[in-house]
Amino acid sequence: MRDTSGDHRPPPPDGDEGVPKFGRLLLILALALLMIVAITLGSEAWFS
Repeated sequence: MRDTSGDHRPPPPDGDEGVPKFGRLLLILALALLMIVAITLGSEAWFS
């Protein structure tokens, strides 16, 4: 049988690696919400 003790990959680094992705997701969600509000208010003003 083959010795695989030196064959493993190191685990991914822990820490704040998920923070930038979460911040980017939060920014995209906020921009989508603002776009929906702007479309809603714009269509109300246009059709009334």
